[in-house]
Formats: sequence, C-alpha cells, structure tokens
Amino acid sequence: MNKRLEEILQRKEEIRSLLADETNKNINFDEIEKELRELNEEEKEIRRRQTIIDGMGTMTTRTNTAKPVKANIYDSEEYRQAFMNYVCRGERLPKEFRSDEVTATTDIGALVPPVTLNKIIEKLEAYGMILPLVTRTAYKTGMVIPTASVKPTATWVAEGAGSDKQKKALSGTITFGHFKLRCAVAVTLETENMAYSAFETTLVKNIVEAMAKALEMAIISGTGSGQPTGILTDNSKGAKLEVSALDYQTLINAEAELPMEYENGAVWVMTKKTFMQFAGMVDKNGQPIARVNYGIGGKPERILLGRTVKLTNYIDTFNESLGAGKVFAFLYNFVDYTLNTNFQIGIKTYEDNDTDDIIRKMIMVCDGKPIIYDSLVKLVKAGE
Repeated sequence: MNKRLEEILQRKEEIRSLLADETNKNINFDEIEKELRELNEEEKEIRRRQTIIDGMGTMTTRTNTAKPVKANIYDSEEYRQAFMNYVCRGERLPKEFRSDEVTATTDIGALVPPVTLNKIIEKLEAYGMILPLVTRTAYKTGMVIPTASVKPTATWVAEGAGSDKQKKALSGTITFGHFKLRCAVAVTLETENMAYSAFETTLVKNIVEAMAKALEMAIISGTGSGQPTGILTDNSKGAKLEVSALDYQTLINAEAELPMEYENGAVWVMTKKTFMQFAGMVDKNGQPIARVNYGIGGKPERILLGRTVKLTNYIDTFNESLGAGKVFAFLYNFVDYTLNTNFQIGIKTYEDNDTDDIIRKMIMVCDGKPIIYDSLVKLVKAGE
C-alpha cells in the first residue's frame, strides 16, 4: 500500500477515536471537518492514481510480496517459434526449452506447444440451408394471417359504362401459437475451470447448431403438436408425383406441375445423394440435366434444369429400400412459409447448487406454418 495512504488512514482512525471520546470537551469541530475534507480529497487522488497504474498491467513494475506465479514456458511465443524451427528445419531446441541433459536430446524430441492443441475436433453437421429462406416475423402469440382463395377480376367495359362491384372474400385464417425450443448443456465445475478456452466457444456453437437443426427439421416435417408445422406434414397438400426411377422425365413432370404463378422463387429440396443421381444424366441433346457452378464465395451452386437446388439431410434419399409413398424431393417457395418468433434466442449461464455443475441454457419461443401450398410439388416413391 502507498505509504502516504497508510498515513492518511491512520490519521482518520485517530480522529475517529478522538470524536468517540465523550470525555474530551476541547474539540474544535471546524478544524476537524476541514482536516477530514483535505484527507478525503488526498486519499481520493491517491486511489485514482493507483487505479490507473494497476490498469497499465505489465507496463509498470510493481512490488508484489506474494509468491510469483511461474510462467509456462511451453506456452510462450518464443517456444512456439523454436518448436516450429525444430519441426521444419531440424534446429536444436534452445537449452531453456530442453529437458535435463541426462537424457539425450536426440531421444526426447520436442514438446508440442499447448497452444497448438487448443482445439476441439468434432464431427461436422450440415445445417443452415433452409432457415434463411423462410419468411421471418416477430409478433406476439395469437398472430392471425387471413387467407383468400378468390381474387377480383377486371372486365372490359364500353365508354362511359361501369363494372360490377366485387367482394374480396376471405376463406379462412391461420393462427400462430407458441412453442418453446430449449437446449441446455451441463458441465462439472472442475471441467468448467480446467478446460481449454476452446471448450466454451465450442459448447456455445454446439447449442446454436442444435437449435438451428431443430428449427429446420420442424420446417420440413414438424408435427404441429408442440412444435411448428412442417411443409410435408399434411399429406393431402400440394401436388404429388409417384416416381419409380429417376430420369429426365421426372424433372419435366415436376416442373409441369408447378403453377406458372410460382415459377419465380421455387427451389428444389433433396439430399446430396439424390441430387448426385441426377448429376450424371443428360437430355436428348446430350446436355447435362444438373449443373454445379462455383459462386463468388467458392461455394457450389447446384442447379436442376435452371432451378436452384437446396441440399438437406432432413428428408429421405431415393434408393431401392425407400418405402412406397415416402417423399424424397420437393419443389417449394419457402417465402410461403412463415416462422414467427416472439422470443428470440437468449442464452443463460447458471450453477446447479446441488451438483455445482455449470449449465448453459438457450431458449426461444416460436411457431411456424406453411401459409400457401400452391407451390408445393412432391416426388414420392412409387408402390410396387
């Protein structure tokens, strides 16, 4: 502690004792108040200066009576450079980085820097292809979208003549409820405090992936009970084509079923294995049915007869073992699907007092429904 600060604190304690002594009648309160103000101002300035010095970190040398913490030399920039030279050029490690000379350096090799291993390797998961395509809203529970099946028509009339008034009739409404999507991951207190820095980043990333995958699965095949309603849930909706084998005519028939009004915006959805079965096909003129172009970002852009293909794992792949009536691909304009989120994703970290586990919890409240099915064309496996 600063020497002058110690003196100030000691003097303030003397004044406290002086005031606490009720037998002492010879006290000049004006002088004491003045002295206390001056001491307080001086103490404030000293502490402010010390706070600035502490914030400068290693830029200022400070006296520390506590036992110094030994730095891990194998996590230093110097060792990582020396390690790289050892691996790439065969240069001998400097003496301070080598084990005791009792063991030959040719026998022990080199220690791998801990920073090099500060990474968690995981199996990759595919997600994020469907979620960006749907219409996103953020209304409170109970949002109602009116639907109409009849549109007004225009008629040609003679000069000076009028036309009949038409009523805009609403055929029904679609109401959005609220379903809670929750993902919680717990780790022990020991793991939380001993794990690499990569652990927490990976853990949060895993939770986000799990939430996105659950949403995309619900958008395609959600039951509507306790979760959003999927595009393929109602088997009676949309056009259906039975397919026994994949060929050029399959795509022609599907395109023919897609109404012209929904020509713009509709995309193909299928697994990568199903798409690759189309990839080797050609039309009667020898032109490939499927194309794979490389976009600006270097990501493949898959196309079938000029229409974008979105790959997903949340649908069956066409093969011999696929059951009859199972959907393996479909055309749809995802703008016609509305995902209403009235509580955006929030993450909370807390401790279980009974087990001392650290729990990270992520919650969102949402509902989703297909508003229009007119752009839906499904390809299903034909029966025997």
